[in-house]
Amino acid sequence: MSESLKSRIQEEMKIAMRAREKERVGTTRLIMSEIKQIEVDQRIELDDSQVIAVLDKMLKQRRDSISQFEKAERDDLVAKERAEVEIIQTFLPTQLTEAEIIDLIRAAVSETGAESARDMGKVMGILKPQLQGRADMKAVSGLVKSQLG
Repeated sequence: MSESLKSRIQEEMKIAMRAREKERVGTTRLIMSEIKQIEVDQRIELDDSQVIAVLDKMLKQRRDSISQFEKAERDDLVAKERAEVEIIQTFLPTQLTEAEIIDLIRAAVSETGAESARDMGKVMGILKPQLQGRADMKAVSGLVKSQLG
């Protein structure tokens, strides 16, 4: 059995500590504390799909922060957030291409019989588990809207 995503993150943190990679250590610690917080609050052990959901949420927060910092012209903070995004993405499955995402959207649209923007919830309901951690859901949402016209 392959190692869990959580143990891979812990291992990466140890490697980064030995190599004295301050940014990587900080980001992996943030990830581990986020995971630990959920495990303690809900009294559960997170599996890989739940860890991916946590990482996805962290990515979304970083992307939102980047756009806010860009508006405020805080290039120092933009750079810090971008560095964290890159590190978080190393633990996620490979990102899908736009063409692959569009194929999945078309399949979901035909499966649900969606015809207009009102049916967007049905389509997103099918897509979210397939795309979790493999695509920016905000971008996917825009693609679904354009497909549904």
